[in-house]
Amino acid sequence: MTDYNWCHGPECHTIKTQSRVRGSGTNKVLRTRRIRLYNGKNMFGNGGGRIWDYFCNHSCLMDYMTKYAQAVISIAPRSKALETKIKVSVHTFDMGYRQGQTYKQITIDDA
Repeated sequence: MTDYNWCHGPECHTIKTQSRVRGSGTNKVLRTRRIRLYNGKNMFGNGGGRIWDYFCNHSCLMDYMTKYAQAVISIAPRSKALETKIKVSVHTFDMGYRQGQTYKQITIDDA
């Protein structure tokens, strides 16, 4: 298995940057960027599940989503809203610097 992927952005190979220029002499081309795979944990997930293992930048990700959003959504369509049970609590506090005035802080917790 390789330790890199090619960017999946549909327009990545058309963006005019030095990092995409390949070839010698007069045989130059713009090539899709190669992306090194990340093997550790981070906020985007592990290894192959990490979104930045497939896109070189935010622009390429958004180009992909614009082009393929309907196809991606059709994989798992949603016909009902999702809900999560919560517990809302309201706490009243004295403002301290204004005598007799209070403020309310709303806390949302899991039910």
